[in-house]
Amino acid sequence: MPFTEPAFLFYFLPATLLAHQLLPVRFRNLLLTLASLLFYAVGEWAFVGWLLASTAATYAVARGIDAWRSLPAARVLLAVGVTTDLLLLGWFKYAGFGARTLVALGFSSLALPAIALPLGISFFTFHKISYKVDVFRGTAEVRRNPLDLLLYILFFPQLIAGPIIRYHDIAGELLSRTVRTSDLAEGIRRFGVGLAKKMLVANTLGVVADQVFALDAERLSTPAAWVGLVAYTLQIYFDFSGYSDMAIGLARMFGFHFLENFDYPYTARSITEFWRRWHLSLSRWFRDYLYLPLGGNRRGAWRTYRNLGVVFLLCGAWHGASWNFVLWGVFHGALLIAERAGAGAWLTRLWTPLRHLQAMLWVMLGWVLFRAETLSAAGHYYRALVGLGAPGDAFEVVSALTPSVVLALTAGIIGSTPVLGQLDERWRTLLGNRGPTILGWAGTCAVTALMVLSLLQVASGTYNPFIYFRF
Repeated sequence: MPFTEPAFLFYFLPATLLAHQLLPVRFRNLLLTLASLLFYAVGEWAFVGWLLASTAATYAVARGIDAWRSLPAARVLLAVGVTTDLLLLGWFKYAGFGARTLVALGFSSLALPAIALPLGISFFTFHKISYKVDVFRGTAEVRRNPLDLLLYILFFPQLIAGPIIRYHDIAGELLSRTVRTSDLAEGIRRFGVGLAKKMLVANTLGVVADQVFALDAERLSTPAAWVGLVAYTLQIYFDFSGYSDMAIGLARMFGFHFLENFDYPYTARSITEFWRRWHLSLSRWFRDYLYLPLGGNRRGAWRTYRNLGVVFLLCGAWHGASWNFVLWGVFHGALLIAERAGAGAWLTRLWTPLRHLQAMLWVMLGWVLFRAETLSAAGHYYRALVGLGAPGDAFEVVSALTPSVVLALTAGIIGSTPVLGQLDERWRTLLGNRGPTILGWAGTCAVTALMVLSLLQVASGTYNPFIYFRF
């Protein structure tokens, strides 16, 4: 039940919100758990039993780790629990990919049946792993009430596409929370902003990106390739950050405060800075549960480079069972290693706009691997970007851009920077005491207008799935 479907917006969400407000506090977690199960079962009913069973196993393993904390058995139990999670993820997500790769290498007799991929498996697998590890480390208190853990894993705002929430970040609110009017208002505002990002910007630019990336090599010109790449660069940011905004807003409506997941990544001046701003919950997860346990940057330069390479190899694979995603991760890992090895110090001496330009160029070149269906298609796209594509007229491409696309491009470029926030602060200073009231009303009117336009798009049926649903 995606956030952009009428069934969610007009039935599920209002009914759940109303019931959450009316029910006694002691029944609210049960309500949200049942609502989350319904939310997931609408599209993935066949995997509900498996999801419940795997969560029950996580509960049992964590209880065992806590009971045997001072014994070697706790470490063994943690290893078994994490390994089981990874094996399940590997089977559902990578078994088919592995089989196809072996067949391509000449093992023609190997065949696997089609394996259905549970929606959101990467995200709730990471939630389960982080909970067990944090209980083992003592940074999270084990839950005696299984409903608390079940709600943490299943909570519908973050169940399908994140952000990846650490248990200890919301542990207190799972036990006790108050939904104030300000929380409800801020949640609705944040959800409205995310809905507009998805419906008005990402979906509009997604049509352009899909059309261009669908062109074969004989029809893909250099101007078209660059237009398609700019469109996709903005689409993926507004699609995923829009989902994160909606998840954060929804959680706020129910009294939960999720951490931010994006910090204007396209303003970065290096790839290192980009990853400090993009998909923050994933970056923190890999840092705390993989990079630092491997040794981080504490054991010399070469081990640091190795650790970065391993982390981003797995980061690429996490995004999808395809060599394109693996190479995308390797590409970013190589750039991070280069910056740490000396390129970063050299970049700091460049003019700031040039630093920003080179970072964005690398990010955009990486998105080709992320978006192209095959390595061959990515190769053709790179050829077109450097001028080796099909003959094409730049004016013809520009003239094909409709007013709605131009408006979405403009909104996307402005919205991917902190310009609006900076203008808001400046106006508040100029208006003095009246600033919060005047700008508050103006902001409410703007968000309301965006929500109305977004809902009209929802009603018209112009919908495409969130990109990160695949992962």
